[in-house]
This record gives sequence, C-alpha cells and structure tokens, in this order.
Amino acid sequence: MTKYRRHWVEFFLMLCVAATLPPAATAGAQPKMEIRSAGFAPGAPIPAQYTCSGENISPALSFSGLPRSARSLALIVDDPDAPGGTFSHWVVYNLPPQTTHLDEAGKKGTAIPGGGSQGRNDFGGDGYGGPCPPPGRPHHYRFRLFALNSQIAPQPATGPRVEQAMKGHVLTSAEVVGTFGR
Repeated sequence: MTKYRRHWVEFFLMLCVAATLPPAATAGAQPKMEIRSAGFAPGAPIPAQYTCSGENISPALSFSGLPRSARSLALIVDDPDAPGGTFSHWVVYNLPPQTTHLDEAGKKGTAIPGGGSQGRNDFGGDGYGGPCPPPGRPHHYRFRLFALNSQIAPQPATGPRVEQAMKGHVLTSAEVVGTFGR
C-alpha cells in the first residue's frame, strides 16, 4: 500500500470512529448546565423546612456544566401558579461564574458571601422567601439558573427587573422544579 493511500485509509477510519461517538465525546464539547437541590428531587414536594410552614430557609443548590464563557450567574426562584401572577421568592444576580453551589440557609440581605447580590422578593424582603401558597392545590416552584455573558445592574433588583436586565446576555439556562401545597 502506498504512503498516500495509507493516510487516506487512516483518515477514513478516524472519521468512522468519530461518527460513532456521542456528541458530548467530541472535542471541545461543553456539558449541559444543570441545577440540583439536595433538599428535593426534580418534580417532588419541597420539604416544609424550606417553606413558610417550617424554618423558611433556602435549600442547598448545586450547579454543574457552567459555560467557560460565563461572566456571571443569576438565580430566580418563582411561583408561576400564584393567584396574582408569577411571584418571586428569591432573586440572586452577579454570582461569580465559578460558583458551583449555594449553601442551605443562606444569609438574608443584599450581599452573598463570596460574591453576588440578592434582590427583593415579592414578600418585600431581600433574600430567600420560601413557598407559601394559599390553601388548595400544590404550586410549582421554579429554581432557574442563568449563565450570563456579563454582570447586570437591575434597578430596583426585583425578579422582573433582573429578567429584563438579563435580556441579550443569557448564554444558557437550567431549571429544577419542586412543588408545595398547604
């Protein structure tokens, strides 16, 4: 076999092997961004300790697959089933892009240890305000994580204003949903 022909055969074999690999196995592939909670499984009920029926503390959250190009992260926890329209329970923005988790029972107030800011929830406070639906059917609570290509400066820092400030800056997003009813 000639040297020229051998190179073409090797090239063809490499293409055949590459075609059988899953997309994530190809060079430079970025894993899908995910958000998870140690406190509840996706789609499952949120334990009372994270709600107004319990301690009303934030659940631990972990993040993976963050894009290398991210310059900040934002987190919005809301209830789209609220009677008056979507209700914001937690608004976090300008988290450092290397953030991989938020601890359980995070501090109230505007600053987050390690970087980032907390905005005003629809209860009127800064930081986490747990699920507290009216009696009746369970509501769905979306924990939505956004990777952004820049930091943002929403004024005031409410859920809708953070979402507005993120427009045109979202690289990717992920979501985990829990339920709670009283």
